[in-house]
Amino acid sequence: MTKLYQKLIKSCPSETEVKKGLKKVFSSLQEFPDKHLLMSLLNMIDLTSLNTTDNKSHILHFTGKVNSFSGRYSNIPNVAAICVYPNFVSVVKEKLTAKNIKIASVAGSFPTSQTFRSIKVSESKMAVEAGADEIDIVIPVGAFLGNDFALVADEIGEIKKAIGDKQLKVIIESGLLGDYENIFKASMIAMDAGADFIKTSTGKTPVSATPEAAFIMCHAISDFYSETGIKVGFKAAGGIVDPIDAYRYFQIVKHCLGEDWLNNSLFRIGASRLANNILSEISGCRIDHF
Repeated sequence: MTKLYQKLIKSCPSETEVKKGLKKVFSSLQEFPDKHLLMSLLNMIDLTSLNTTDNKSHILHFTGKVNSFSGRYSNIPNVAAICVYPNFVSVVKEKLTAKNIKIASVAGSFPTSQTFRSIKVSESKMAVEAGADEIDIVIPVGAFLGNDFALVADEIGEIKKAIGDKQLKVIIESGLLGDYENIFKASMIAMDAGADFIKTSTGKTPVSATPEAAFIMCHAISDFYSETGIKVGFKAAGGIVDPIDAYRYFQIVKHCLGEDWLNNSLFRIGASRLANNILSEISGCRIDHF
């Protein structure tokens, strides 16, 4: 591992520091976010369809909902991105007409990251060639837990090189890593290897995003930025359905990283049902647009 990684890995927050930090964050929360903040949260969502049952017809309909949003809700900003499996990127690319919406694709043998590296690299590159602006990959969790950190870093670096100037979001699968030190270490490895974002989870495991993991990851981002001047984004994903939960992650990012990160260039929430729930709160009645 690089000297930078060796230097930064020593600054992992303790369990006591995490508890104190989250207590401070949550004690300052408003009772419920106002409409302006809810709109900001909606604009930070990677609207996701990652189902075994997805097909072309479903993805066309899914994309059409994003296309029609601004026409129906002209005073509310749209979601940040559409996130799909790589074989549907070209479908989204052909159908998408809404402005400023990114196309994100999972790749690299999502969600397990268990296949040959050459296949992971090729799949990521093919998704970009099909029209993806952003690639979401999972670290090889088994290799990480086996302490093969060089393999993890090399794989991330090779995929980043393969996708060129497109954004790479690296999922550390925090719910499988066991402790705070591992979450911090995986975050540092990913950033040091070239990640543009670090992301909590796939949403396909029993434990997905948690405030504790978010707090640790955002601290890692802060330390990395202080040392390098590079702003790495943060994405919370997995089980985030309620607007108040999205608000909590927003506040964690604000506390750890500051106002500069409170935009969809540096903060995302991966979700499917959350978008309708936020839209319903903004509108004051139940809406199921997405």
